[in-house]
Amino acid sequence: MESDVIGRIQAGLECKRENLVHWLESAPEVEKETCLCCEDEVDEQEVQAHLQVIDTALDKAADQTLGVCDVCHGQVEARLLEMDYTASVCLDHYSDEERRQLENELELSQVVQRALLPRETPSIPGVDLAAFSRPAQIVGGDYFDFFRFHDGAHGLVIADVEGHGVSSGMLMSSLQTALHTLVPDNDSPVPVLERINRFYIHNINFTTFVTVFLSRFDPATRELTYASAGHNPPLLLHLNGGTSASWLNPTAAAIGLTEEYHVRAETITLSPGDVLLLYTDGVTEATNAEGKPYGADRLALAAREHAGLSAQELVRGIRQSLQAFCGEKPLADDITLLACKVRG
Repeated sequence: MESDVIGRIQAGLECKRENLVHWLESAPEVEKETCLCCEDEVDEQEVQAHLQVIDTALDKAADQTLGVCDVCHGQVEARLLEMDYTASVCLDHYSDEERRQLENELELSQVVQRALLPRETPSIPGVDLAAFSRPAQIVGGDYFDFFRFHDGAHGLVIADVEGHGVSSGMLMSSLQTALHTLVPDNDSPVPVLERINRFYIHNINFTTFVTVFLSRFDPATRELTYASAGHNPPLLLHLNGGTSASWLNPTAAAIGLTEEYHVRAETITLSPGDVLLLYTDGVTEATNAEGKPYGADRLALAAREHAGLSAQELVRGIRQSLQAFCGEKPLADDITLLACKVRG
C-alpha cells in the first residue's frame, strides 16, 4: 500500500487520539455524563476501549502491518481501509452478501463527501416551528434539519460537533448528507444512528465525536419517537393545568465516542400546547462577565416565561434572556435553538 495512504491514516488517528484524551481530561463531569449516556456515575471504560483500538492501529501503522489481510497476507484495499482503519480482510475474501453490504457502505462514504443538499423548513400539520442558529466563528459545528422518514413521518434533528470552526463545519456537512441519504430509507431513528456510527467510528477523516438528537414525529397520533446520541437533553414543557417540565435524556453515547454502540428509542405522546425545545450546549454553557454559565435552569425559566407565545416569539425570548445574561461577552461556542409547539 502506498505510504501516503498509511501516512494519512496515521495522522488522522493521532489527531483523533489527541482530541479524545483532551476531552476526557478537560470536559466537565456533567458533559461527559451526557455524551456517554450515563445515568449515574461517568463510566469512561468504553472510551478507553476505543482508545485501545486506536493505539493498536497506530502500532500496526508504525510496524507497517496496518491493512495486511489476515487471509492472504496481501494489502486490504485502500478505500476500505480509509473507511475502516481496523479492516483486516480483502474484499475478495468476503461472501457475496458481505461484499454487497461493504459496497453499500463504501457508496455511502462517497455520498457523504459530496456537497450539501438543500434544506427546507417543512410545514408539519399541527406544529408551529421556529429555529435560530449562530456560529461562534464563520463556519459552525451546530446543525439542525428536517426530513421525511420512509413511512412519511416527519424527522427533526439537532446535532453538535465537539469543537467548532472549519473542520467541525466540514464534519457536520458530511453528517447532513448522511442523514438525508439514510432517513428516507428507514422508519426509526435507531438504525440511522447505528449506521452513521458504523461509518464514522473507524473512519480516518473523523477525528472527534458528534452529539445527535434524531426524532420521528407522526402528526396523526402526535407521537414523537426519538434517539439521543449523547446530546443535551431537550426540554419538554406541558402547559395543561400549568407548566410542568421534563428533560429527554440521552439514549445512546455520542457518535464516534465508544467502541461498543447501542441505541435505544423512546416514544412520547405530545398534547396540544406542549413545547419541545432543542438546543446545543453553546446555549447552556454561555457565560457572563463573571464566568458563570447560563445553565439549564435559566433556559427552562426563560422557556416557561414565553411558552404561551408562538414558537418564533419563544425563541426570540430565550435569545433576549441569553443576551441579557451574557452582556457584551462574545460567544465561545456556536448556539442553536429549535422550538416545536403543538397547536391547540
